[in-house]
Formats: sequence, C-alpha cells, structure tokens
Amino acid sequence: MGSYKYCVCFTRKFVWRAAAPPPDVRQTFVEYSEGAAQMGPDQLRRFLAEAQGQADATLADAERIIEVLLQRRRRHHLPALLSRPGISLDDFFHFLFSDDLNPPIRSQVHQDMSLPLSHYYIYTGHNSYLTGNQLSSDSSDIPIIKALQRGVRVIELDMWPN
Repeated sequence: MGSYKYCVCFTRKFVWRAAAPPPDVRQTFVEYSEGAAQMGPDQLRRFLAEAQGQADATLADAERIIEVLLQRRRRHHLPALLSRPGISLDDFFHFLFSDDLNPPIRSQVHQDMSLPLSHYYIYTGHNSYLTGNQLSSDSSDIPIIKALQRGVRVIELDMWPN
C-alpha cells in the first residue's frame, strides 16, 4: 500500500492486512453455525436473541442482515460459497463491527437523575487490568473481562508496546 525510503538505498513497503476474526468470534460462529461453513437465517436469529439479547429479533431481521452482507460481498467481488443464503465467518466478523447493521448500545438514562450529583453513588476504578496492587501486581485481561461481565460500560485501557 505504501512505502518509504530509508538509509538512501533501501525501500520499505507496507502491506495492509485485514484483521482476522479473533478466537472468540470464531468460537461463537462455530457454536451458532453448528459447525457449518455458513450461518443461515435461523442460526443468525438465534445468535441475535441469545448472545446479543435482542429477544424481539425475527427471522425477517436475520434475513435482511444476511442479504445486506451478501450484497456487500458481491460489491467487493467476493464469490458466494454456496447457493443457499448464509454468511461466512468473515461476513459474521464484519457484521459484529458494522455500525449500521449492529450499532452500539444506545445509552438511555433509566433512573431519576434530577438530584444533585452528591446524592448518587459513583464508582471509578484505576488500572482495572491489574490483578492486585498498583506497585507489584501483574497485568491481565481477566479483571477487565470480569468487569464487563458485571456490567461495566466504560473501561479505559492504556496501550503500551509489548
């Protein structure tokens, strides 16, 4: 995609690579596609209801999502694997991160917020990736996973090389 020269005579080229689906996305796809190479409308509807918590998702909703994903694949000249409608692992991965097909949860205040700020319990955390104290403990993704499972909505991550 891009290149630059360094040390006057060498050229370094960069190749952009599409992100591959991470293991948890692969595992979820295998689970809901029941091990098949494609996920059909019934399976996608079940994923939407069970994993996404969209209990009101219909078969028509799943079919519409699949149709949009298949149109995008055709637009990018990617061949359909089978004649029956279904999405591949890559289609599923793109669906999960698609703002128009799978938008983020909209925040809606569902409590009375008319009181002064001091009347509310506010919890804040620091270094949520640490397994213990800030000075001598290890970093891990386990505390972050547990916080997300408990319903934490925002986590700040400090990104450092290695």
